Amino acid sequence: MNSNELFGKAVEASANSYSPYSKFKVGAALLTESGNIYTGCNIENASYSLTMCAERTAVFKAVSQGEKNFKAIAIAGSPNDDFSNPCPPCGACLQVLSEFCGDDFIIILSDGEHKLSDFLPHRFNSENLH
Repeated sequence: MNSNELFGKAVEASANSYSPYSKFKVGAALLTESGNIYTGCNIENASYSLTMCAERTAVFKAVSQGEKNFKAIAIAGSPNDDFSNPCPPCGACLQVLSEFCGDDFIIILSDGEHKLSDFLPHRFNSENLH
């Protein structure tokens, strides 16, 4: 699957967004090393801190199904179904991705491919626990 196809899956996933407060729909499509794709959308809550991002939804779905090796994630977000502006992952999502992914993990946005290390160059991970 190429980057454009994976980004298309993220746009499709955004249709399931539950975002009555922000009106900002986000979808994510996570490609695993085994070739499976797990999608996620943002799910808001009236108690804002309990909102879940699309990226973490996709990662948690994958991990709950036994997948822990990821190749790439595509992220699409928009308040008006125009997904041409990049929607980078938040810090919490980057930290969750860094639990399972190396610096060269690919993050696909509307403006192309990026690496996890582009967004989180000095990440905290299990190596810091030793």
